Amino acid sequence: MSVPAAPLDAPPGQPRKAAMAAWIGSALEYYDFFIYGSAAALIFPKVFFDDSDPATATLLSLATFGVAYAARPIGALFLGHFGDRVGRKKIMVFTLMLMGLSTFLIGCLPTRAQAGGIAPVLLVLCRVLQGISAAGEQASANSMTLEHAPPNRRGFFTSFTLSGTQGGQLLATLVFLPIAALPEDQLLSWGWRVPFWASVAVTAAGYVIRRTLRETPAFTQQAASEGVPKLPLVVLLREHWADVLRVVAGALIASVSTIFTVWALAYGTSDSVGLSRTQMLWVGALANVVALGAIPAWATLSDRIGRRPVFLIGAAGSAVLMFAYLWAISTGSYPLVLLFGILAFGVVYSAANGVWPSFYGEMFSTRVRLSGMAIGTQIGFAVAGFAVTFAAQIAGPGGNDWSSVALFTAALCIPPVLAALTARETHKVPTEDLGQRVPQDAAKREAVTA
Repeated sequence: MSVPAAPLDAPPGQPRKAAMAAWIGSALEYYDFFIYGSAAALIFPKVFFDDSDPATATLLSLATFGVAYAARPIGALFLGHFGDRVGRKKIMVFTLMLMGLSTFLIGCLPTRAQAGGIAPVLLVLCRVLQGISAAGEQASANSMTLEHAPPNRRGFFTSFTLSGTQGGQLLATLVFLPIAALPEDQLLSWGWRVPFWASVAVTAAGYVIRRTLRETPAFTQQAASEGVPKLPLVVLLREHWADVLRVVAGALIASVSTIFTVWALAYGTSDSVGLSRTQMLWVGALANVVALGAIPAWATLSDRIGRRPVFLIGAAGSAVLMFAYLWAISTGSYPLVLLFGILAFGVVYSAANGVWPSFYGEMFSTRVRLSGMAIGTQIGFAVAGFAVTFAAQIAGPGGNDWSSVALFTAALCIPPVLAALTARETHKVPTEDLGQRVPQDAAKREAVTA
């Protein structure tokens, strides 16, 4: 039995409302997530680790950034399961509240000077909670927007989730700009805590917005007509295992983002290059401003020519431009850093970033869409999160071997290219037919359906 296309039953304006709610919610959620990245590169080596060895302190601090990515696959298993059982909306509210709480607690933690070795342990625990929250955020928001969107504009509407993450990153960067300009003693004593404490207001606003969302018609009709899977993971691995592997490989493209936003920030402000914190933060801010326009533009193009070609432009182009961007940083020429930073992250990477919500989501049926996206992306993102740690090691004792880091990042772009080349093109497939396989045996369906 086919599920009727959700947009046919959606009230007028509901697709736009769902997309904007996903945008705002994701922006608020990823504000919390990205301020940690900025702090891990600029503040935490001196606050939570032994700064008598700056290189080791930076390496350990960047490793805590990756811890959240390691927690993501675990969070994806649970949140994906419940998202396909109880609905997209409840997961979206839960992830927002968990992220807000864990981020606020980071701002309250004692430093290493105050509490000794327990301080970095508490930091890691809070970071794990952030990772679990993020594991369900994008998958639930993407499922929400895709299942509300008109069939011929799914790329455009689902891209709002990723525009939201860029907006959150931009907000985090802008908040850190005045904080990073504080005198060193004020920055390390209390200044770094302010962006984390601000998550209380961010969380409250996001909660109000997401509580007003309606559950998607596709999920509601699925639950009413066929029921929801009792064990979504069983259905997912039986019917969509190859697509899960494609999503895992495709999600490695996030390595470009983590290298750009964290490792390159630390490299550019290191003694070997000498750019200021403010200069490097402005590169990220301006690149994200450009990305806010580039992401929906690329997504709209994918509604016309397909998901695969647009994703391939982003993946292959990012592999090439990472060399140009890191080379520009090595020269210390700020105009070159701005140019290639905006081109690499704001324009080209946005092609892959803007299209993957629809590209991945369209691989799965409504019954397991949230599970498939959550598990597939979060395994890939886990690797991407630790790419920063590997880059810090690859860069050598002096932390300035940028060419090896660029080569490493380019290598991580190869699996996404292969995933796109082997995937089906789905941009013209009706919403109700997405993820369809050979009709399932009724007995098998009954065994996993409530």
